Amino acid sequence: QVQVVEFGGGLVQPGGSLRLSCAASGSIFRINAMGWYRQATGKQRELVASITRSGSSNYVDSVKGRFTISRDNAKNTVYLQMNSLTPEGTAVYYCNVGATLLGSMRPYSYWGQGTQVTVAS
Repeated sequence: QVQVVEFGGGLVQPGGSLRLSCAASGSIFRINAMGWYRQATGKQRELVASITRSGSSNYVDSVKGRFTISRDNAKNTVYLQMNSLTPEGTAVYYCNVGATLLGSMRPYSYWGQGTQVTVAS
């Protein structure tokens, strides 16, 4: 199985920055795409940013120019640098990992437990 753990959430003032980290571990053969989602209270979960194994990234329009996703393939880790945060960024942020397990031929999607980000003064 695969364990996915997020780090780095917390309380930040508007205009501030936070860096989220997510590490995947377990019987992993290969990690493909990795991504960050968020879910605000009363809203649907949305994709914030994703990154392929080769480093190609994609962002939701509302965070373009402020958030940066990156990954370290050697550490099975993905990061989300969030700058110029606004109260609209308050949500639980979830890490998603597409991984192929040792001895398997197909990838599966794995989720972390989520980390709370609160943007407030």
